[in-house]
Amino acid sequence: MRSRGTRLASLAAVGVLLLNALTASTAVAQPPAPASVARPAESGDCPGRGDDGIFPPWQHGANNDALERGLEFTVPDADVLADFHGDPANPLLVLYVGGNYFFAMAPLVQAFETRYPQYRGRLYWETIPPGLLVRQIRAGGRVTVGNMTWTVKPDVYLAGLEAVNTQIEAGLLVGPAVPYVTNTLTIMVPRDNPAHVAGLADLGNAGIRLAMPDPEFEGVARQIRASLEKAGGTALVETVYGTKVHDGTTRLTRIHHRQTPLWLMQCRAEAGVTWRSEALFQEQIGHAIGHVDIPDSQNATGVYAGAVVRGAAHVQAANEWLNFIRSPQGLTIFERYGFKPYSPEAR
Repeated sequence: MRSRGTRLASLAAVGVLLLNALTASTAVAQPPAPASVARPAESGDCPGRGDDGIFPPWQHGANNDALERGLEFTVPDADVLADFHGDPANPLLVLYVGGNYFFAMAPLVQAFETRYPQYRGRLYWETIPPGLLVRQIRAGGRVTVGNMTWTVKPDVYLAGLEAVNTQIEAGLLVGPAVPYVTNTLTIMVPRDNPAHVAGLADLGNAGIRLAMPDPEFEGVARQIRASLEKAGGTALVETVYGTKVHDGTTRLTRIHHRQTPLWLMQCRAEAGVTWRSEALFQEQIGHAIGHVDIPDSQNATGVYAGAVVRGAAHVQAANEWLNFIRSPQGLTIFERYGFKPYSPEAR
């Protein structure tokens, strides 16, 4: 028999273990904000915080083209592959798509497969920033996310027209580039616009926390910098992408189309410049997101284009996709989100 003192010591040890486990659990449930951005008080002022529903995937599986899915294992926000879609084993068409129209891909793919039923359930696509897709092409289609590494070589690369032409010149793609739609910029904000952002010039205010794309990874940063310069000269550009980055009130995103709305809903940022279609999508699905229009005199127009990847395994399917997305049916889907059909005058 153990002594009373020994039993008390054992109970105390168990209590310490339980306390440590509870502390660790709480730390996982509510991770600290990055040091560069102060987290607002937990006072109910941010309804999105702690809500698993604001984490990707936002299409609830609609962007998975696989017909047989096996075990369903998606755990926001711990295990989510939001920008990788379909079955990578033996696809009949592989699309590398610039991520800022990830939300249009499910209806586009559904319509494409209705027209070409031989491809049904056999498309695989990725929606990460165009610069990162180029790195993946140069890596032979190999990518690592978390602890998983896989290889899927692309048939089509879709990004901004300038980026597509650059990769044609570099020999990664086969020309000519195929332009199909255009887009303009907007300022994405929380629905109630707590920072009272009225235009691009306000983004230079020291007290407004921003989510902005990192120029190293995301081509849209080029158009955003040009718009900032139109609104406030090089001083505004330097404030937003220099001073505020340094002091932590501008946070640079690596996947702008995912991180910007998330950070706004989590109260980690109060504004971010995105493509207008991204804000419209968030509003359409009922998230607490709004936008502030940018006047034409300060705005920029993005032209979306695609091309077949050199050495593609499925050239016929690739060309069918490029023809489809600029067809009346494809353009109608894009127009749901504010895109406009491409015309040479848009350049």
